Amino acid sequence: MSFKQRLARLPPQPKTWGPVPTTLTPSEDKAPPDALSELRQRMAAIMSASPKGLANAPEALDASDERSRDVQGVEFLPLTPAANALGSYWLGLKRLPPSEQVGRFSVSCAAEVSAERIALLALDPSLSDLHLERALYLDTETTGLSGSGAYAFLVGLGFFVDGQLQVEQLFIADPTQEAAAIEHLRQRVEECQLLVSFNGKSFDWPLLKGRCVMNRLPALPERPHLDLLHLARRVHKERKNRCKLTSLECDVLGFERIGDIDGAEVCSRYLHYLRSGDATALDVVLQHNHWDVISMAALVAVYAQDQPDLTAQDFIGIAQTLKRARSLTQAREAADIAIVAGAGTQAHAARAEIQKALGDRLASLRDYEAAHQSGSSPKVRLELAKLYEHYAKQPGRALALLEQGTSEGPAAAERRQARLQRKLGE
Repeated sequence: MSFKQRLARLPPQPKTWGPVPTTLTPSEDKAPPDALSELRQRMAAIMSASPKGLANAPEALDASDERSRDVQGVEFLPLTPAANALGSYWLGLKRLPPSEQVGRFSVSCAAEVSAERIALLALDPSLSDLHLERALYLDTETTGLSGSGAYAFLVGLGFFVDGQLQVEQLFIADPTQEAAAIEHLRQRVEECQLLVSFNGKSFDWPLLKGRCVMNRLPALPERPHLDLLHLARRVHKERKNRCKLTSLECDVLGFERIGDIDGAEVCSRYLHYLRSGDATALDVVLQHNHWDVISMAALVAVYAQDQPDLTAQDFIGIAQTLKRARSLTQAREAADIAIVAGAGTQAHAARAEIQKALGDRLASLRDYEAAHQSGSSPKVRLELAKLYEHYAKQPGRALALLEQGTSEGPAAAERRQARLQRKLGE
C-alpha cells in the first residue's frame, strides 16, 4: 500500500482553529480609525521634520518630552552658516590674541618651539623635521563611542596664522550636513604638516575616516599624528595613574575649568537638541570643545621645551622616555634635574640605567648604590648585584644582595647564587 493510500484511510481530525480570513474587519485586527489616523499623522511629521523643525511640531515628539518654553535654535550659538560644494553646515571661528594663556603657559609658544624634543618624547622620528606652527589641533564631540551610527557632530580645529591660534568649530545641525563639514576638515588637513590630538589616534581620527566611508567620500589625507595622551602617560607615569586632559590642565598647566561639563553629558545634550530643536544646552558643549583645543596647544608648548616647568617625578619620566629614544645625553641631563629636585631613589635608578647604556659602569654602580641606600627595590638589588659580580669583582656583596631578594626568576637566581658561592670559594 502506498503512502498516499495510507493517508487516505486515516480518520478525519477535528479542527481546532478556523481558516485565516482573507479580509480583516476593523473590529478584529485593525486599530480604530481615529487612532490609526492620529498615528499616521505623527509618523509623517517625524519623517518630514528636520531636527530644527521638530521644535515647531509637537505632534512629532513623545508626550512625555519636556521642552524649554524658551526654545532657541542654532542661531543662538556663536556660529554662522557656511557652505561648500557638498552642502551647508555651521562654522564658529575665534582668533586668540598672542597673550592668550592656559594657566601659566602661553598658547602662542606652541608655534615657536622646535619639534625635535616632541619627536623624542613621542618616540616618533617622523615628527622631528616638521614645523609645529603648521600643526592642526583636532578634537571631536560625538553621538557615541562606537557603531556605524556614531558621528562627530562637532569638530574643533586649531591652527596658527601669523603666530595667532585660530579655533574653528564645525557644527552639524543634522546628519545631512556631515559631508560638507568633512569637506571643510579635508581642506584643513591638506594644509597642515601634522595632526595633534588627545587620544585621537585611537578614537577621533578613525571615527572621522570611517565617516568618510559612510558618506562615500574620498579618504582624508594622511599626516604624521602626535597623540598627546601617549606622550603624557610616559612623562607623568611616576605621579599619575590616569591622564585626562582636564587633570593635566590642573596639574601641569595650572588651569581649572569653571562651568565645564563632563564629557559623558555631551552626547545627551546634542540628542536633546535633535529632539527639541533647543540649542541652549549646546553652548557649554562648544566651550568644552574650545578648551580641549587650546589646552592641547599649551601642552605642546610645555613638552617641547628642553627644561619645562614640571615636577621632579616628571623629569624621571622624561629621562626614561629619552633613553628609549636613544637620546642618552639628553636623558642623563633630565635625570640630573630630577635628582637635584629631590626625586630620590627612582631618579638615581633611572640615571643608573642611562649610565649603563652609555657604558659608564662606574657611574652606574654609584647611582645604583645611592638608590639602594635611599630605598632599595628588587630590580635595583639585581642590577647592583650584577655590577658587584662582573665589574667590581665583589661576589660577597653580590651574594648578600641576592639573599635579600631580587627581581630575577627562581631558576636564574639559583644559578647566580651557585656561581657566586663558587667564586667565594676560589
